[in-house]
Amino acid sequence: MKIAIASGKGGTGKTTISTNLASYLSENNKVVLVDLDVEEPNSGLFIKGKLVIEQEKFKMIPQWVQSTCTLCGNCQKVCNFHAVIQLGTMILVFPELCHSCYACSELCPTESLPMITKKMGDLKEYKKGNLSFIESRLVIGEEQAVPLIHQTMKYVDEKFADDVLKIYDSPPGTSCPVIEATKNADFVLLVTEPTPFGLHDLKLAIDTMYELKKDFGVIINRSGVGNDNVESYCKHENIPVIAKIPDSRKIAELYSSGNLLYDDIEEVKTELIKIEKFITNLN
Repeated sequence: MKIAIASGKGGTGKTTISTNLASYLSENNKVVLVDLDVEEPNSGLFIKGKLVIEQEKFKMIPQWVQSTCTLCGNCQKVCNFHAVIQLGTMILVFPELCHSCYACSELCPTESLPMITKKMGDLKEYKKGNLSFIESRLVIGEEQAVPLIHQTMKYVDEKFADDVLKIYDSPPGTSCPVIEATKNADFVLLVTEPTPFGLHDLKLAIDTMYELKKDFGVIINRSGVGNDNVESYCKHENIPVIAKIPDSRKIAELYSSGNLLYDDIEEVKTELIKIEKFITNLN
């Protein structure tokens, strides 16, 4: 199964749930945890494994060959992302805007825009018992997360068998990176908090899941603060609330120290068991 853990906003506890759930389930199962928040991955702060693989990841961008170019302007016309423009007698390429669609290169009549590689990030795989942890990170200055997320998920699909449970720690929000990270998931766990901001952004995430036609459930983190509007909303919309992680100073202290929670806090382990049972029943 592929389980994506997402949220409508940052700071709700996605990484807390992802790392603790993956580590707990790996005690009796083979599990892959994949940090797809490639702009700012932090699952590695909590999963201390042995580095087994490190790869550079590249995307393809066009390079202008002035000597063969006839300045027909076709490349500018076919680029939907304004990554290639004609400025007088020059063709300018903006790699940050390029989506590697190959349109300018394939449709150039003089083959003056061959595609070349450009490094966009790094992928690392760690091993800890039954748990494989994969983290990808964009290089500084790289603006597009989606290509690296796509290549990371492709790496996971090609390396790990279908009977291995895959947990994806998705980027926050509801934009393109989240859609890329969740579009092939079998089930999505939406993590929220019982506050007005939490409910507002949860609704955005739920609308996104409906648009993607994804099955999903809700996990309430920091349960006990705020109000019960999130639970009331989920009940009204027939959305399952799978688990509620309590608000606790001890949890905050353990988290800020880079430690997992379920071995020290029984209430957290109880909620992880609820999530495990729910996932098991999905099969």
